[in-house]
Amino acid sequence: MWSAAALPPNAYNHGVAATPFSSRLRRVKRATGALWLVVALTVSIAASASGQASGDTGGAAGSGAGSDPGSGHARILLVLPFDNRSGQPSLEWIREAAPEILSSRFLSAGFAPMSRADRLYALDHLGLPQGFHPSRATALKLAQTLDADSIVVGSFVTDGSGIVAEAQVVDVPHLRMGQTVTARGDMRDLIAVFDALAWQLTRQQDPGFSVAEETFVAAGRGMRVDAFEQYIRGISEPDHEERLRHLNKAAELSPEFAPAWMALGREDYNSQQYAQAAAAFAKVGQNDADALEAGFYRGLSLLFSGDYSRAEQAFGAVARVLPLAEVVNNEGVAVSRQGHNGTALFRQAVVADPNTADYHFNLAVSLKRHGDAADALAEIAACLRLRPNDSEAQALVAEWKSPAGKPEAGADSGSAEEVKADPLERIARNFDAVAFRQAAQMMDQMDEARLAALGPEQRAERMAGQASDYLDRGLLLEAERLYLAAVAIDDRVAAVHAGLAEVRERTGDQQNARKEARTSLELMPSVQAYLVMGRLDLAAGHMDEARYDVSEALKIQPGSKAAQELRQQLAAREGQKR
Repeated sequence: MWSAAALPPNAYNHGVAATPFSSRLRRVKRATGALWLVVALTVSIAASASGQASGDTGGAAGSGAGSDPGSGHARILLVLPFDNRSGQPSLEWIREAAPEILSSRFLSAGFAPMSRADRLYALDHLGLPQGFHPSRATALKLAQTLDADSIVVGSFVTDGSGIVAEAQVVDVPHLRMGQTVTARGDMRDLIAVFDALAWQLTRQQDPGFSVAEETFVAAGRGMRVDAFEQYIRGISEPDHEERLRHLNKAAELSPEFAPAWMALGREDYNSQQYAQAAAAFAKVGQNDADALEAGFYRGLSLLFSGDYSRAEQAFGAVARVLPLAEVVNNEGVAVSRQGHNGTALFRQAVVADPNTADYHFNLAVSLKRHGDAADALAEIAACLRLRPNDSEAQALVAEWKSPAGKPEAGADSGSAEEVKADPLERIARNFDAVAFRQAAQMMDQMDEARLAALGPEQRAERMAGQASDYLDRGLLLEAERLYLAAVAIDDRVAAVHAGLAEVRERTGDQQNARKEARTSLELMPSVQAYLVMGRLDLAAGHMDEARYDVSEALKIQPGSKAAQELRQQLAAREGQKR
């Protein structure tokens, strides 16, 4: 998630999908200039509007506490592999499992954890092997290399059929160790153990963080431990065939586990098995954190397989979310390979990133092909200003300036023969995940700026809508963070309490689910709140109350599928009792 040449060959099992990350050391050099301008203007306008608002001093919008620079959020974390103190080599995979789980939860909680690829890059940069067990001094050096604010170090031991994990946070700038936190549980609940540990570490770094521990645990509840073990072994094995074996097993055990498909796609792509790679990347869901990267590499795989129509669709789907230069450029290539005009897309790529020679080259070729010779020459000249030794571009200039369509005297004949074949537009092959991440952050900042210009009630309502989207995607931790931030702004918005009720219901906290649903219904009756009450009443065997809840929901929205399904479940339960 960087230049393959800059990485050790097994970094994240895939050089192609990895780039060195530091949000402070390495800024986006291309593709996001226009977005930055929009963000700056939006923030400026929103700040002005906010200052003119009627004395509102509500908290930051968007991501709740994480938006406050004084909170523990937006902190860059490096989670190191945990020490295996169990004495069992067969459990060595848990060393790598710990940072995978913790980093995932920290990301959902609003921090900026570094990936395994980031860590491997830093080790390689320091001349250290991937399996190196760093001392405290080396860990600090790693963190400083990656510009991290904090390091999480830990260990685990086994206790019969159980596991005990403990961890500490190291404050890198102040060289301070935090208090040790501990979590324990059965080995079959290993993921829940590390989820609980992540919650404690989050609270330690941000005492104001109010998302429930049950939500952290619920975030990993759907993951099978055996499938997760196979995945971890698959991303850490040095042998390609062994990696494939473990990753295929992980996908077989848990077909919905997107990281396994993502890793398989990377393996196949690096092996130039493009049809298999495209199929694997297609298994990564739209709601998954790797969805954009998967879409980009699926598009590349389809391009290299000659399936230009589906490649166009893949790049187009990514561009609709984040129209970065490499994405729209490749969409343009896919369009051109089908014999259509991709000029508009190549022009969009040049506007997004005017400092990449290949985008000017592609625009020039497309313009010339479609009859705009003057602008084509201007673009090929821009390409050569950025890359003076580009022999193909030099040959094009010579040919295009020749009145007879032949190279000028002195031009290289070999290059001229290549030009006659009608040069193909160039493909952007590297996925810059740093740019994608930062562009996504900028879009979040734009949303926050718009929210800041609203009054408390409107802001809370808008945040409830965003949280509902997270909830629909199954992202409970993110949804709860946003709902709680909305409550802090205005606790009289019914939709916020209805959403929190559903979060509590899904995490198994029935008492607080009822409490939030009742609060929501007192503020304003809604289908969502009545359905939460109805499901809880049905589960508790309170049939009369459940019937009432469903009836009220259907009065509000007669066509509600969820209410109709609940009514059917209620009828089936009553039929069983007769």
